[in-house]
Amino acid sequence: MARNDYIVGLDVGTSKVTALIGEVDAHDKVHIIGVGTAPSRGLRKGVVVDIDGTVKAIAEATEQASRMAGFRVKSVWVGVGGCHISFTNSRGVVAVSREDKEIGPEDVQRAVDAARVINLPPDREIVHVLPREFIVDGYDGVKDPVGMLGMRLEVETHIVTGAITSIQNLLRSVYKAGLEVEDVILLPLAAGRAVLMPDEMELGVAVVDIGAGTTDVAVFQGGSLMFTAVLPVGGNHITSDVGVGLRTPLSQAERIKIEHGAASADGAAEEPSLDIPTVGGQGHRAVSPKELALIIEPRAQEILAMTVDRIVRSGVAGNIPGGVVLTGGSANLQGLVDLAARELNVPVRLGTPQGVQGMTDVVENPAYAAGVGLIRFAAESLGGQRPMQEGGIMDSVIERFRRWFADFF
Repeated sequence: MARNDYIVGLDVGTSKVTALIGEVDAHDKVHIIGVGTAPSRGLRKGVVVDIDGTVKAIAEATEQASRMAGFRVKSVWVGVGGCHISFTNSRGVVAVSREDKEIGPEDVQRAVDAARVINLPPDREIVHVLPREFIVDGYDGVKDPVGMLGMRLEVETHIVTGAITSIQNLLRSVYKAGLEVEDVILLPLAAGRAVLMPDEMELGVAVVDIGAGTTDVAVFQGGSLMFTAVLPVGGNHITSDVGVGLRTPLSQAERIKIEHGAASADGAAEEPSLDIPTVGGQGHRAVSPKELALIIEPRAQEILAMTVDRIVRSGVAGNIPGGVVLTGGSANLQGLVDLAARELNVPVRLGTPQGVQGMTDVVENPAYAAGVGLIRFAAESLGGQRPMQEGGIMDSVIERFRRWFADFF
């Protein structure tokens, strides 16, 4: 495969920016040849609040990945998320156009175009129009209607929208880092593509991607995305609680959480064996693992409770017989899977990227799920296995930015 055929996934998160370079082979294996990460201090809850800081982090992460792969990254597939993302379902209906009533790709496209005609505020833009199922002459459950005979074609879609300015600021950061944008992909969609097995997606499963600033919830059934939500809580809130509870700097609180933290106080040692630096450089004090866990557990329970509440209020709680898959960097918290199984009362497992080759010691980690998923989703889109933007971001925001940068740079 030529160098320009490699796919670069760029996950611009609240705590770090990750760039992965890879390709997907004929057996659906992702071969990773470059990895780059950089601390991200320009985002808050998934939204860019500091352009220069974000540009610096993107440039650093992609440069690391480029050096590892042995060639310079020129374009990326960008993951988009954050609390500005919202979702709705829509149906499109068209009459089959051909005289012989055989459904063709143009009929599918017209149906999807009809579904995307929704009322949007002027400050929002369509990111994805994702077909969930097709209905031919009243018969539902059709995955691919092309070649079938029918008079009437309907499509049920899941439409993802985002705040135009938030997406523009993200794209502007990428362009200022010297990169082209191939397309944007919803991060919960990418994470699900990386960690789920086909039978889970068919049966019904929820992916809970716990990042630093937000928690993304995505429910898949019948092989398609049927519900998504973004919650404004994540691992940084646990870190903040540890910092306040132990009166230690946030940088130390993050280290302590990662190295010694647990989501449940059950079984945690009560002896004060942890040496904790206090804020202001006033010395150290001894803390027990149980005391640390008692700070973390309520916040972990809150994140899980908000997840349950959002799924129940959406009406899709009965659509996840496959249980819940936890992923994202904060899902690595010790004991979180067991706590989630108790709190959610469904089967829970930790989601790591599936079918990865090359640098597996690095990327077979929940923290890289979205990055690997970006590569998988991009490869399927380029191969024509799934529709991408239906006249959304690619036709508007990205093209406007390309013209703007061409004029001024």
